[in-house]
Amino acid sequence: MSDRFDLAIVGAGVVGLGHALAALRRGLRVVVVDRDARANGASVRNFGFVTVTGQQRGECWRRAMRTRDIWAEVAPKAGIDIVHRGLLVAVRRSEALPVLDAFLASEMGEGCARLSPVEVRARLPALEGSVTGGMWSPRDLRVESREAIPKLAAWLESEGVVFRRETAVTGIEPGRIDTSGGPVHAARLVVAPGDDFHSLLGERFKPYGLTRCKLHMLRVADPRLGRLPGAVMTDLSLARYLGYAEFPEAEPLKRRLAAEQGEHLANGVHLIVVQSADGSLVIGDSHHYAPTPDPFASARVDELILDEYAALFGAGPERVVERWTGTYASAPDRLAFIDRPDPAIRLVVVTSGTGASTGFAIAEEAVAELFD
Repeated sequence: MSDRFDLAIVGAGVVGLGHALAALRRGLRVVVVDRDARANGASVRNFGFVTVTGQQRGECWRRAMRTRDIWAEVAPKAGIDIVHRGLLVAVRRSEALPVLDAFLASEMGEGCARLSPVEVRARLPALEGSVTGGMWSPRDLRVESREAIPKLAAWLESEGVVFRRETAVTGIEPGRIDTSGGPVHAARLVVAPGDDFHSLLGERFKPYGLTRCKLHMLRVADPRLGRLPGAVMTDLSLARYLGYAEFPEAEPLKRRLAAEQGEHLANGVHLIVVQSADGSLVIGDSHHYAPTPDPFASARVDELILDEYAALFGAGPERVVERWTGTYASAPDRLAFIDRPDPAIRLVVVTSGTGASTGFAIAEEAVAELFD
């Protein structure tokens, strides 16, 4: 393990792999070091939904657009299926309509379409609940996370990226990382630790006020829905996703949701529905914050997610196939950061649960800083 590399990356989640991809495209010699045999954190526990629509206006939205384009380019090369494209927002409250209109009037709404109730039902025939309107966005895409991340890593390896799996990193200094398998030497270093704030460069995390967010996820079977046109969201997402929620027009909707669905909001629950190739659905999620989240999955939180699902589709799913929780890094005042402990080292953390949606663009920026 004493080979010399242009770039050594600590962490083989989606953000770490994004750095490997950006460096590979520059013709650099790259090594990725990870303590686990395979990715098992947030990168494989979320929706696999590469979300552009609804990301915060400005830098985050721009990064999401760029990341989406990279996914679309790389997926066929890596043998990754894009399961579906697009997002349908179906809303039940009249207060949601001005939020959609404000979004559509912004630069983020270009190419998106406002839908009447009839048009929403035409795109989503399985809809059984009341609907006042909606929006269609063609921008977003979905991959199957638990398959896409291993396939991306395997493709990177086939292209020349070196992986050191089941290898703990015990120290880092300019030009070198110390590992359980010996030193690794590289001209530049990237640490992409996910929500591990203590193992490496712990002092660099303190100014960011980080905590962790735990979320609940479910895979369900519901054959009556048939094939979805794309991902599906509801009113609750308009109050949560900053690309909608920061418009002044969102305030009346937030007040009504607080009055009608206060328990959902208290548990950070909103509804995203995405579909897998086998027809099953991944739905979620919730948001609970703590430095060390407990490992216990409350049945009540799952019930709240399923309650919003039933409000949209008239009933709950036929059965729940899987349940799991995930955690990711969260910050009070930023969606991601690139920290610079040394001119040759970057610490890169996505702090908003948007690694799959923005991480590739952030990685391009960090690699450009290191090598341009």
